[in-house]
Amino acid sequence: DMTCKIDPLSFSLCVDAAPANAKIVHEGQACVVKDDNISERIYTIREGDHLMLKCLVKGHPRPQVRWTKTAGSASDKFQETSIYNETLRIEGIQRVQGGRYYCKADNGVGVAAIKSIRVDVQYLDKPVLTVHQTISDVRGSFYQEKTVFLRCTVNSNPPARFIWKRGTIPIEQSKDQGVDIYEPLYTQGETEVLKLKNLRLKDFANYTCQVSVRNVCEIPDSSVTFLLTIGTTPPALRLSVNESLVVDPGKDVTLSCEVTAGLPKPTVTWSRYLNPLPRNSLVRDGTLELRSVTPADSGFYNCTAVNNVGNPAKRNVNLLVRSMGNLTFQITPDSNKDSESIQMGRDLKLSCHVDAEPQDKVNYTWYQNAVLIYNSDSLIVLHSDPDMAPGTSSLEIVDMKFHDQATYSCVANFPGSTVPELRVDVNITQNSVTPPILTVPEGGQVVSVREGGTTELVCLVDGKPRPPVLWSRADKDLTMPTGEWAVETRDGRLRLTNVTRDLMGAYRCQTAPYNGLNVKPRQAQVQLNVQYAPVLDPVFQDVRSPNYQFVTLRCIIQKSNPPHMASIRWTRNGEPLTSLTPNPQENPQLKFKLDPNNNGTYKCHVNNGVGSSTCTFNISSRPYNAEFYFDTPNPIRNLKGNNFSYNLQWTQREPVATDRIIGYWVNVPHIAQNNCIDKEPVKGGLMSYILTDLKIPLSYEIRLAPITTYSTGDYVSRTIKYSEPYNYPRPSDHVCGFEDKHICGFSQDRGDNFDWTRQNHLTQNPKRSSNTGPEMDRSGTKEGCYMYIEASSPRVMGDTARLLSPLYNVTAARGPKGSGRFPYCISFFYHMKGKQTGTLDVWLRVKSIASVDTKVWSLIGNQGPDWNQANIIVNPSGPFQVVFQAIRGSGYEGDIAIDDVSVTKGKCKQENSVSNTGMYVTILL
Repeated sequence: DMTCKIDPLSFSLCVDAAPANAKIVHEGQACVVKDDNISERIYTIREGDHLMLKCLVKGHPRPQVRWTKTAGSASDKFQETSIYNETLRIEGIQRVQGGRYYCKADNGVGVAAIKSIRVDVQYLDKPVLTVHQTISDVRGSFYQEKTVFLRCTVNSNPPARFIWKRGTIPIEQSKDQGVDIYEPLYTQGETEVLKLKNLRLKDFANYTCQVSVRNVCEIPDSSVTFLLTIGTTPPALRLSVNESLVVDPGKDVTLSCEVTAGLPKPTVTWSRYLNPLPRNSLVRDGTLELRSVTPADSGFYNCTAVNNVGNPAKRNVNLLVRSMGNLTFQITPDSNKDSESIQMGRDLKLSCHVDAEPQDKVNYTWYQNAVLIYNSDSLIVLHSDPDMAPGTSSLEIVDMKFHDQATYSCVANFPGSTVPELRVDVNITQNSVTPPILTVPEGGQVVSVREGGTTELVCLVDGKPRPPVLWSRADKDLTMPTGEWAVETRDGRLRLTNVTRDLMGAYRCQTAPYNGLNVKPRQAQVQLNVQYAPVLDPVFQDVRSPNYQFVTLRCIIQKSNPPHMASIRWTRNGEPLTSLTPNPQENPQLKFKLDPNNNGTYKCHVNNGVGSSTCTFNISSRPYNAEFYFDTPNPIRNLKGNNFSYNLQWTQREPVATDRIIGYWVNVPHIAQNNCIDKEPVKGGLMSYILTDLKIPLSYEIRLAPITTYSTGDYVSRTIKYSEPYNYPRPSDHVCGFEDKHICGFSQDRGDNFDWTRQNHLTQNPKRSSNTGPEMDRSGTKEGCYMYIEASSPRVMGDTARLLSPLYNVTAARGPKGSGRFPYCISFFYHMKGKQTGTLDVWLRVKSIASVDTKVWSLIGNQGPDWNQANIIVNPSGPFQVVFQAIRGSGYEGDIAIDDVSVTKGKCKQENSVSNTGMYVTILL
């Protein structure tokens, strides 16, 4: 009997789900947070600091949070995708990451909630000071006027203020007629110019440009100083090599830039156009050394001398590292007669070409039967044939005679290089040269292969000389499997391995125009047919339905090769359904009436002779799982004695998808409770049930399952526990010394960089550094445990570890005699020894609609070899956790440890045993 009774006072139903609501709070290292107008807040932060924004959301079902940005990038992973997380963290924020950030909360109920905040990143770069001089005639040739412009440029946010000084004395334009201070137009960044008109003796001095953003975000002023003398001149350079330099691969190259003028002494740098300098390069005193150069090192190298006077001096070197490929040849019969064979009395042209860099440094010579050829009426040498590719040399045989039948040789050499010469020999007779013939073997026009297999496409070529075969896709928009547009094969066979379906299609083979007759290419096509198993939809589908209704399962064949299906069969729970004989050429479909006996897993197996694929359907009349509601800030309330009650809340997913849900089983295995709640859910409705007679401080597993007329759904479970600080006097067993492996209910934060470690003297690494970390726990015993962070590798500066306390419930809203919120004492011992020790912070995390973290204590640096005690008084407004955060310092000598942690009701009371080390802090929240 599935019916059940329940006390109506212990059950409540909320018909409407709550829409999403959101607001943005800030944490991290903000300088200023202010409201710019009614709709937007501005968050000001210094470049390089830590940004943390939290989107506080409420609503049910619990909203999904998404962060987006209008411009720039929020982090390395935030450039093209949104961040789905309530907290947005950016370590070391940069100026390009400023902008407007949006937090969107959506739970499918009503309109999504959107809040925005503008992040303004403040920065001040070091200014750059450049000097420009002009000399002009005044009133004919009576005298000359020399004017100097000192231009100071800086990038900053907010705009910087400029202060000019001569020596240590500020320059005021109104008090010195010889200077003019102004802001030029069309400049990058912020610029101010100090103009010295018709230089005077006192103008030769130290000039300082000081820039300031008025200490916003505690950014200090920055300045640059320049000494102006009568000898101040712009830089000049002299290059040790020609502007174009050709070298052999493997050689060492030295490029030197000599400074010939400039005061102050110019700084010389080398760069490479569009590419960085090679890894094997070395820059020293204006000299660039390149070791064992390769063709990849070719390019334009730039030498620049800068002394901030006038324009930089620049020199360029075009470095060409020789590279060469194969020497190829072509035989061109008389093109005027449209001939494809050698005939007496006709013209003939032989051409040869080598792929080389630089091309203009290649010399070609021709030989007839090993005798050097000179130009004559019948033999004409073209060193650069205009009808061929650049860098091609040709030999024209005019009105071919019998004595012109010979062996012709083309030799390519590289003057001034150690690269050996290349040679090709071509035998020219009427019988030795015949046009090419290209054929596809019988049955080879279509080649079929299974996906993942290996195959070969064949085009047979004949002819004298026999040219290579070029393979390409018939579809010009597709590349070959290698990623190239064409692939050369000497024997005409194209081998393909691990064939995929995207390689299917027509392939073109054609004779290459080189290493043979230069005639119209012979072409053919081969069709590649890739066979693969059927692609089906859906691969898996969970189908819920009421009993005694018809269910239709459709398995759609999206694509298949071959398209003909060899077999289609249905199974239920692995057993064949023999009564069904579907048409193999149609999309399989199964229709039946669902009842309690035919629930199960249905599979449609489709085979096309190449492979088999499966559509899987999980068919059930069982209801979907209930979903617990976790958003209640404090669902636990205190009862008389040592008991507590718990208001369990949940919603039902898709309540009308199956048979009518008539109630729920609520099961508490620990106390053998198994209660039935007789109530039907509504979609989006929030249901609740009060569990009573639970004991403090025990934890309980709560299991919940929906009930229908025919079945019970799956149980879902969650664990609840009542925990709150204890009253003074503090029992020693409520001080957490981390002796238990469960560490008193503390847990590691998943959002940090690494974890705290539980350790004692016996488990310490014997090779650990001797000048950091505690030897033993606070009590001085070798067996006693403590929690600590290990600062050694792979940890780096700034890495953070956070340890979370259990959730403590606040039951007293007011302190003694109505003195405001009830105080609580956080007490612990800390050990911070080591010259590179970082920071230990204590945060109070108050649970409300969302968690709000507040830093309540912080200490940085070496605190000596002893354990010290800290006591912190807090006044939380609701349930809270204590967060111990350790930040790794500059080196491995910086371990941090904590021990004997307690959280108690009331103000902290000093203990005699630790009075000399106690630290007391009061925090009002």
